[in-house]
Amino acid sequence: MSRRLERMRENPTANWTMSDVEALCREFDIHCAPPRGGGSHYKIAHPAIAEKLTVPSKRPIKAVYIRHLVASRTV
Repeated sequence: MSRRLERMRENPTANWTMSDVEALCREFDIHCAPPRGGGSHYKIAHPAIAEKLTVPSKRPIKAVYIRHLVASRTV
């Protein structure tokens, strides 16, 4: 298990940034698409999960989004 994932699970309320989320997605081969055309949300998806997670790109990332990400079956 990655150290970043452990820290996110232990403390989802920390000041996580989109670069932290992107790094975690890269570690687990999760698709993380940046906002397009004036949008403000990143789209996070994986073929093993039916629903997509949309995360606002402003800082810090709220704990609810971190909890959803680390609770997915792909990490």
